[in-house]
Amino acid sequence: MIQITLPDSSKRDYSDPVTVAEVAASIGAGLSKAALGGKVNGKLVDTSYLIDQDSAVSIITAKDADGLELIRHSAAHLLAYAVKALFPDVQVTIGPVIENGFFYDFSYKRPFTPEDLVAIEKRMTELAAKDEPVTRRVLPRDEAVAYFKSLGEHYKAEIIASIPANEDVSLYREGAFEDLCRGPHVPSTGKLKFFKLMKVAGAYWRGDHRNEMLQRIYGTAWASKDELQQYLTMLEEADKRDHRKLGKELDLFHIDDHAPGLVFWHPKGWTVWQGVEQYMRKVYQDNGYHEVKGPQLLDKTLWEKTGHWDKYRDNMFTTESEKREFALKPMNCPGHILIFKQGIKSYRDLPLRYGEFGQCHRNEPTGGLHGIMRVRGFTQDDGHIFCTDEQILKECVDYTTLLQKVYTDFGFKNIIYKVATRPDARIGSDESWDKAEHALIESLRASGCEFEISPGEGAFYGPKIEYTLKDAIGRQWQCGTIQVDFSMPERLDAEYVGEDGARHRPVMLHRAIVGSLERFIGILIEEHAGALPTWLAPEQVSVLTITDSQANYASEVAKTLRNQGLRVNLDLRNEKITYKIREHSLQKQPYILVVGDKEMVAGAVSVRARGNKDLGVMSLEAFALQIASDIAQKT
Repeated sequence: MIQITLPDSSKRDYSDPVTVAEVAASIGAGLSKAALGGKVNGKLVDTSYLIDQDSAVSIITAKDADGLELIRHSAAHLLAYAVKALFPDVQVTIGPVIENGFFYDFSYKRPFTPEDLVAIEKRMTELAAKDEPVTRRVLPRDEAVAYFKSLGEHYKAEIIASIPANEDVSLYREGAFEDLCRGPHVPSTGKLKFFKLMKVAGAYWRGDHRNEMLQRIYGTAWASKDELQQYLTMLEEADKRDHRKLGKELDLFHIDDHAPGLVFWHPKGWTVWQGVEQYMRKVYQDNGYHEVKGPQLLDKTLWEKTGHWDKYRDNMFTTESEKREFALKPMNCPGHILIFKQGIKSYRDLPLRYGEFGQCHRNEPTGGLHGIMRVRGFTQDDGHIFCTDEQILKECVDYTTLLQKVYTDFGFKNIIYKVATRPDARIGSDESWDKAEHALIESLRASGCEFEISPGEGAFYGPKIEYTLKDAIGRQWQCGTIQVDFSMPERLDAEYVGEDGARHRPVMLHRAIVGSLERFIGILIEEHAGALPTWLAPEQVSVLTITDSQANYASEVAKTLRNQGLRVNLDLRNEKITYKIREHSLQKQPYILVVGDKEMVAGAVSVRARGNKDLGVMSLEAFALQIASDIAQKT
């Protein structure tokens, strides 16, 4: 007798071994039809999985996160099936699930075209409609190698050959197509209904630039038609908001092949940068931080002490001078410890907060670069707090409160909080970890935040809180963090004199609110679709004349507003006013002031707000009060 325990704690007895599909059928026809897989004692399995002992079982459907994973995994195989059906001499390689979808890499004699993608997606739909069963079999490794070689699938044979010789491998078949895979998969192709192929890109075999360039076809798959459509609509909106496109249209920045992964900031873009930096500098000043500045180049021996040379060397830019090897800093923390170590520190000095707009460089692969979101040179609003164990809780509470205000000022109100706790491989005592994790969790509770626990995802040196922004179209951006570090103060011999007169190690809290300024500005551009709030807009007001006769008055209006600290663009061109209004509107400026003869006689301005809103004629003083209110309230 085999006893199955279901998620509601109810139990079912079976006289013989039973498959997941049979368990689902015994519960009800509706569940049997909806079943995509199962979880047996926490392990995700196929519906054909045979249960031969007492187990906890749950049936996975499209409503479950695991169900969506099964759909996407199986859709990748359906893609490969369709490609092989249309292009028999193609070679298949790997096809994993990724965020929001899947991809599959292929080796083929010519590039795939947009027309090919249409044909492949059509064939996928046809194969799905055939509702062919997806079946699993297991082969010894060497037999599987020989099998795929016989099919001419040399990439698959190479993958299998890298598996230990004494291991078996699993293969999944649907119709005429069989693929190497650990699984699990949906029970039949008919479960795959809502998918779309997105694009083709290049990808090196095994991610090594010395290998062949393959063709990677990306797709997305969802549990329902509505979810698929919502995702495609979001992508359309994201395309409109793409910071790379808007950066060019609004003349903010550009990326040049002469400096890959580095940003050329134009005057307007640098104005936005300065707005963010000066705002964060005021945050430092108002919250007890001492702003510091460390050097760009640091000797190799320092990076060896911190452990970065061994673990991060490939991502560091290095140089040599007088037979000494140096690295451009990929992070600011070691420099802050060196500053902390200058002079004797007492417990009375703690907590000691350092902040730096530290420029860092990381040798990111070319394929990973993305506008100003993923670059090789970036500046962080990097802060480090040196404190005692007992001070961690208060510092974390204060930090979360501060972070919430900063994000609100930048227009973000939806924040996701996660606490990453101790991994198996870690340093520090259990007592220290207990204190640190308790402080992080209690700090979020004290701040009234709902949060998730990410077990085992902390760094080896300490736990952390991750703060993720959710933007206007539902995308998530992990920006802020606070991390507890027991390791680096020990590695670099940082200490303070305690109340007992003895030497003690400080705890080091790594914290960043916006993170990389480049990336954060990219997020801001996309969040606001380029229409930055008045306080951040590179040009806050444009003053436009209707004819040349208003030039002197318009110049006086612009001068008055500039004297009040506003960023003003004066447009005296001899162009039609409708043309000028349209041009400045496309630049997404918060306010456009039109002055004609009537406004000049009245000493007034005609005000148009962003979004083609006509606010009518008002005195210059009234307008100045309105825009000052916008800026003060960060609206």
